[in-house]
Amino acid sequence: MSNSNRLPRHYPFDEMEFEELTEKVSRRYVTGKNAMLVYFKLKKGAIISKHHHISEQITYILEGSVKVLSEGKEYIVQKGEALVLPSKVSHEFEALEDTIDLDIFSPVREDWLQGSDDYFKSI
Repeated sequence: MSNSNRLPRHYPFDEMEFEELTEKVSRRYVTGKNAMLVYFKLKKGAIISKHHHISEQITYILEGSVKVLSEGKEYIVQKGEALVLPSKVSHEFEALEDTIDLDIFSPVREDWLQGSDDYFKSI
C-alpha cells in the first residue's frame, strides 16, 4: 500500500456542493474505505421510498424530524435523536418538517457510487 493511501484525507464538507436527488431531497457525502458520512437536506414532505441495503445505517437528526417506517413499525426521530438501522432491513423516510439528517453508513454505499440508487427516482 502506498503512503498516500495511509494518510488522512481532509474535506471542506460545509463547502461541498449538494447533489439534488429530488425537489425535496439533496445530499453531500464523503467516503472512506469502510464507511461514509452523509448530510441530507430534506424539505417537509420529502419521501425516501422503501429500500434496503447491505450497509448498517446510523441516522442522527440535527434539525427537524422524520418518520421512519421499518419492519411494520413507525419511529419518529427528532432533533438530537438517533436511529440505528441494521443491515438488509427495509425502511422508508418521510420528513415531518424541514430536516437536516446526518447519516453514517458502513460499509460504503456502493449503489450511490455506481449511480444505481434508483429508489430516489421513484419519489
